[in-house]
Amino acid sequence: MIKDLINTDLKKLPIEGLDIHIIKKYERITLNDELFKTENLSILLIRSGSLKIKLQEITQDLISHELIVIPKDSYCTFLEVRDNLQLYLILFSSDFVHKNCLKKDLVESLYFFITKEPLKIALEEKEYQVLSLIYKLIYFVNLDATRNGNDSDLPRISLSLFLYELKLIYSKHSANSVISFNRKENLVMQFLTILSIHYKKQHYVKFYAGALFVTAGYLDKVVKEITGKSPKSLIIDSLITESKILLDDPHYTIAEITQEMEFSSVSVFSNFFKKHTSTSPSIYRSKSTEGFTAL
Repeated sequence: MIKDLINTDLKKLPIEGLDIHIIKKYERITLNDELFKTENLSILLIRSGSLKIKLQEITQDLISHELIVIPKDSYCTFLEVRDNLQLYLILFSSDFVHKNCLKKDLVESLYFFITKEPLKIALEEKEYQVLSLIYKLIYFVNLDATRNGNDSDLPRISLSLFLYELKLIYSKHSANSVISFNRKENLVMQFLTILSIHYKKQHYVKFYAGALFVTAGYLDKVVKEITGKSPKSLIIDSLITESKILLDDPHYTIAEITQEMEFSSVSVFSNFFKKHTSTSPSIYRSKSTEGFTAL
């Protein structure tokens, strides 16, 4: 069961790229010890009971209030459950993060897609209570989208809240963890950091390659290998995500947004936005305003 949930096809869900489960009763005692490769990044939080799994040749015993990040493409075996296991499980794709995560949390959240090492944390009581509440929030947002369609900002807000809290927890506990990047992973983290600072002004891959002292071709190859997306598409995602946030704010005119996003003219910005969203900034804003009014 857990294996099937982790390997869900996230492209076929009501909120594409996001899935969450609250499992209140898992009765099986001995699990199938079949080795499988994980299709998605998943973050599992034990509510009660215990679970024994094997990840990348290391056996992990998880108990109540422990959290583990299971990287995408990990080799995993679920071995045993005990003591009336209950758990929270969330899965999301890097595409979903790029499109929905607030910019300030993007670099930190993408760390979990780059690292290949499982991250296990024993949460303090307050950390557990906060994170479990956010799991429940995302669960009900997802449930509402299943019933009524996804037409609000709640998925983006709830995901950013989850990643923000996870970042705080990770920062607090990471001093006790040995985390290392290889050269390619380190290059991608450097690229994402520079991107988060300069994406409004610098729209071309050549700038980022120069800042990292590599060729544009090499940067393209490495970023695709590690994240599954090209540097150019990540730049575009960053610009579109920020543009939508600004368009959702009626205090900004489109001319002011054009200037804020460092485009040379309103027409250039409008053409860029329409090319990558299939709608103009003005139409996007009118639909956004209608949705807000209807709430």
